[in-house]
Amino acid sequence: MAEQLRFDLGDGDRTGGQLRVAVFASGQGSNFQALADAAADGKLGGSIELLVCDRASAPVVERARRAGIDAWVFDSSAYASREAYEGEILAELQRRGVGLVVLAGYMRILTPVLVDAYAGRMINIHPSLLPAFPGMHAIRQALNYGVKVTGVTIHFVDGGLDSGPIIAQRALEIGEGESEASLAERIHAAENALYPWAVRGFAEGRISLDGRRALVSVGAGAGADDDSADK
Repeated sequence: MAEQLRFDLGDGDRTGGQLRVAVFASGQGSNFQALADAAADGKLGGSIELLVCDRASAPVVERARRAGIDAWVFDSSAYASREAYEGEILAELQRRGVGLVVLAGYMRILTPVLVDAYAGRMINIHPSLLPAFPGMHAIRQALNYGVKVTGVTIHFVDGGLDSGPIIAQRALEIGEGESEASLAERIHAAENALYPWAVRGFAEGRISLDGRRALVSVGAGAGADDDSADK
């Protein structure tokens, strides 16, 4: 059996005892908003130190401004390669002592520059029940395939296409004649509820890796009775 890993981030990755988090996003930022709201309410178990965004016009940038969260916005065309801008991002994350990277609708493929540096400390949310329908347009894929149940998945990032160990999932039944827009609305609502739960679990040390399996334990502290995920 593979060695079980737990993530002891230490004081260097915490502010006032809280986990320092960076959120990567490219679009509307509804999951970013859910995380920021949870942090503001003291329910995230951590502080959001930085938004990283590749589109200056993305609505998520304005969300960060309203929340008082710093944004690191970059133009990928100004760099010779993905590795070049990821190197600058990594330096900024390290300067701020970020302990967890949360991908929330970030539409760029990551290289080993970031993936390796944050191995076991980078998570993503995907709008399907992985391993079904990885990649783009997962909601449309599910509808076109004709499945009766889909949902959302939170997983560790491992460099593959939505292939990392699964932390939590929530299933949603697809109604007869349901549209892509209506299903997307319900999936996004599930994501907004589930993502803060996962970040809090990570911050509280209740998430570990055992080979390909992400283990989620229920502790005696805050959130112990939380049933937001199918574990």
